[in-house]
Amino acid sequence: MTELSSNGTVAYDVIDRIAWVRFNRPEKRNCMSPTLNRDMMEVLDALEFRADVGVLVLSGEGSAWSAGMDLKEYFRETEAKGLGASRQAQRESYGWWRRLRWYQKPTIAMVNGWCFGGGYGPLFACDLAFAAEDAQFGLSEINWGILPGGGATKVATELLPFRKAMYHAMMGENVDGATAAEWGLVNEAMPLDQLKTRVTEVASVLLKKNPVALKATKDAVRRVGVLSYDDAEDYLIRAQEAANSYDNEGRKEGIKQFIDDKTFKPGLGAYDTSKQKA
Repeated sequence: MTELSSNGTVAYDVIDRIAWVRFNRPEKRNCMSPTLNRDMMEVLDALEFRADVGVLVLSGEGSAWSAGMDLKEYFRETEAKGLGASRQAQRESYGWWRRLRWYQKPTIAMVNGWCFGGGYGPLFACDLAFAAEDAQFGLSEINWGILPGGGATKVATELLPFRKAMYHAMMGENVDGATAAEWGLVNEAMPLDQLKTRVTEVASVLLKKNPVALKATKDAVRRVGVLSYDDAEDYLIRAQEAANSYDNEGRKEGIKQFIDDKTFKPGLGAYDTSKQKA
């Protein structure tokens, strides 16, 4: 059964341990308003530690993923209320993107249509991203006189080679989903009618993994990119020790199934977590 956030700007269903979360402003191309940003934090709070949720998929109702920030509500109306209102709106938007970057569960962006400007924030926040081949990606801010904000410039430089990031930010031209996959903005692109099937396949694989190891791996990949090799080495040792303290039985069960039971091979899939001691 579909559930709605307090203000109805976010909709979600939980089916077979996958939370299908959708921006729910199709009439506005799912632009992110202050209200939607608050609703997203509410939904993330509600789903993060639900026992029946193992993976979160973020998508959009209608023909868009998100066309970025709502220029009327987020900019004009908020700025008219003064600096305090602007800073609050920024905290709320950046806040849920940050929350999503470090979310407890694996997250997947399913980009079914337009993804512009501020939409790059949650796009990057998701661990994996898949797009329809005809989805449109763009940093259009330069076309109306500002720099790509909302973290979009950082996202471009994180995911794209320097020359592509510079061209993408300065030219204000759109690229389709196939090009976005080629450039590295998303993992893969496919026809729209195959998108949900592919995302479901990926989510189903993630659901079979050890959840403590998944969380540690998510965090490690994001952290080590800004560390020196020696610092990364030390971080990863401590991260493994911390994971073991939360779930030492998981590591032991995987080794047991490989060495003693000979029931799985690490290079060919995950160990059977259902046999693990609670």
